[in-house]
Amino acid sequence: MTPPGSVGADTDNPYALAHLDALESEAMHIFREVAGEFERPVILFSGGKDSIVMLHLALKAFTPAPVPLALLHVDTGHNFPEVIDYRDQVAQRHGLRLHVASVQEFIDRGELRERPDGPRNPLQTVPLLDAIEKNRFDAVFGGGRRDEEKARAKERVFSLRDEFGGWDPRRQRPEPWQLYNGRHSPGEHVRVFPLSNWTELDVWQYIEREEIDLPAIYYAHEREVFSGSGMWLTPGQWGGPREGERTERRLVRYRTVGDMSCTGAVDSQAATISQVIEEIAASRLTERGATRADEKVSEAAMEDRKREGYF
Repeated sequence: MTPPGSVGADTDNPYALAHLDALESEAMHIFREVAGEFERPVILFSGGKDSIVMLHLALKAFTPAPVPLALLHVDTGHNFPEVIDYRDQVAQRHGLRLHVASVQEFIDRGELRERPDGPRNPLQTVPLLDAIEKNRFDAVFGGGRRDEEKARAKERVFSLRDEFGGWDPRRQRPEPWQLYNGRHSPGEHVRVFPLSNWTELDVWQYIEREEIDLPAIYYAHEREVFSGSGMWLTPGQWGGPREGERTERRLVRYRTVGDMSCTGAVDSQAATISQVIEEIAASRLTERGATRADEKVSEAAMEDRKREGYF
């Protein structure tokens, strides 16, 4: 309970929760609902800030008991090394089972083809659905937030996926009074989004309050980058810099992490959490709009991929 007069509390109601407390309470409730309703839930964990906050919430939701969830990462093979190291350390620290679905393994077996433009993010769908089917996961937690982009804003907290992993916006279910419908037929599963009502700023304020450790690339650091797709991209074998493009060393940070071929950095001097929060509060661009080249193909790029089974 938040004491009367606390920052963010309703001073007319001594039982009102502060802003972050309300978001935390809702997310922890969702984790407990899934644990009680589903047999084989899993958390999509990339080592990015949203999945880190999800895991932190799960740890708090079930303490002092162990987390009754495994972790699943769809590894493109082009992930930032700092993030992969963080992922492995976290899984080991908390004694969690980590499943890794490798895009590279599917390419090596001839089940996927490398894209001519380089990015592997669109190739994640097949390994993801394969891992869900093989491990019989019936509820899959994702860190999607409604402020990220238009397609994610259409999601409910519980999002039903058909036997092929596809998403149909017309099959969305009402969720009055935080009542969630997890019913699904054999072969179907449910994607669960406990951060639906959070914003990027909320996530960072919660990270500051809870003193959550993050990979260093979320803070300002010097890095070799080149200008591509209107953002600062990391050079590498996946394509870049191209002819006429040159690399330069700049002070940057990442607002989101993913495939290095299409995740852009932003110019920044924010080296601390408080400085990052100030920077985000002043920004008029969403993190994905500012840093994800693969979603600039069209306004419907993310929705098309979600219909096929992507998050």
